[in-house]
Amino acid sequence: MDSFKIYTQSDISALTNQREGEEKLGERVLVVSSLDQIINSSAKFVLLGIPEDVGIRANFGVAGAKTAWKASLKAILNTQSNSFLNGEEILVLGHFEIEEPAEQSLQSLRKKVNQIDELVYPIVQQIIAANKIPIVIGGGHNNAFPIIYGAYLANGKQQINVVNIDAHTDLRNPAEGRHSGNGFSTAILKGYLKQYKIFGLHQNYVNKAIASQIAKDKNMSAFYFEELLQTESSIVQEWANFTENLAEPCGLEIDLDSIANILSSATTPSGFALDDIRKILIKNTMKYNYLHICEGAEKLSDSREDLTTGKTIAYLVTDFIKALRPHISPQQ
Repeated sequence: MDSFKIYTQSDISALTNQREGEEKLGERVLVVSSLDQIINSSAKFVLLGIPEDVGIRANFGVAGAKTAWKASLKAILNTQSNSFLNGEEILVLGHFEIEEPAEQSLQSLRKKVNQIDELVYPIVQQIIAANKIPIVIGGGHNNAFPIIYGAYLANGKQQINVVNIDAHTDLRNPAEGRHSGNGFSTAILKGYLKQYKIFGLHQNYVNKAIASQIAKDKNMSAFYFEELLQTESSIVQEWANFTENLAEPCGLEIDLDSIANILSSATTPSGFALDDIRKILIKNTMKYNYLHICEGAEKLSDSREDLTTGKTIAYLVTDFIKALRPHISPQQ
């Protein structure tokens, strides 16, 4: 049965390498024994994982994204606790345990994605309703849909606005059945997503119909990566210009296939440098409802492997928290 595993202190300690004279985040992060305790936690940021790649395979992609969660969690927990980030700001909640479908047909995989949607959104809803910020590590980009739906419900059925750092739009036809390529189009169709902005979209991966859709829809906009290659402005400045009219409540999506040479289901040789994304996060002041990092992998089913993926995600998570923390008052 699919389920959600809530972490104990023992789970955290097992992944934390203790060293005399040092203190790691894993020695300071908080845990709860039940979902109902989230609201009473002093932590503002709630870390949880969706280790699956069913949605990616349902979109003809390469499996392996399910390996990113444990690797990134271990890297986060073994980050030093210090004056920049103590660890008590973070509640490590746990991860979803998702069974493989009995059949591996495209139809079965897409049916399973619907089941994952139903599993994910209530927990995201509960975290945001408790006035916390979920940081979700995937998994495929199919999980953007249940995260958006959970945020929509937690905000009193108010439409969510999203900015997505991605080489792709993930606006494929929802009628195909659920998969990693139509999380945002499904959220738009259902009425949960209003503004949708894609930053760093690659011209090579946009079909004519979707390009036309973006151009015509006043709630949709894209800043193409090719535009970044031609401008004299910094990426941080272009990001600030692109997101200045993004209204709250809003979510931040980072697809790791937007970063050059990061192991993912769609690894690219051309894209952002990791430090480009870090600069965006470090300078952030927007109070996002959630952060979703997806599509990365430590090991893919075709045997490609990169042991730095976990550390990459750890940098993004810690940058996000360190930048946003000063802009959140204790009362919030």
